[in-house]
Amino acid sequence: MSDKTTNIQELKDIVAAFVEERQWNQFHSPKNLSMSIAIEAAELMELFQWSNEGDIDDISMNRVREELADVVIYCLSMANALELDLTTAVKAKVIANAKKYPVDRFKGKYK
Repeated sequence: MSDKTTNIQELKDIVAAFVEERQWNQFHSPKNLSMSIAIEAAELMELFQWSNEGDIDDISMNRVREELADVVIYCLSMANALELDLTTAVKAKVIANAKKYPVDRFKGKYK
């Protein structure tokens, strides 16, 4: 499996099966999942906390992979719990962001 050959539904199904086998659905409320996303995102940020922009070589890419995977797993779990179609949500958000941040006004700018 890789990003090139796996679709989002396959990942959602993998996560759903993992959660179901452990009977964790009872704990996967939107509140708990949103908190877990924030906690895992903070753990990802912690890896970069005292690094300079160019110091990526000093950070364990294995740890980055693990923490990023935790964030994505909880996002997929939240989409499962709320029966959200992530493809539709992401496409709609990109379209909204394109209107909010038109290329001619925001290209190469962060503000």
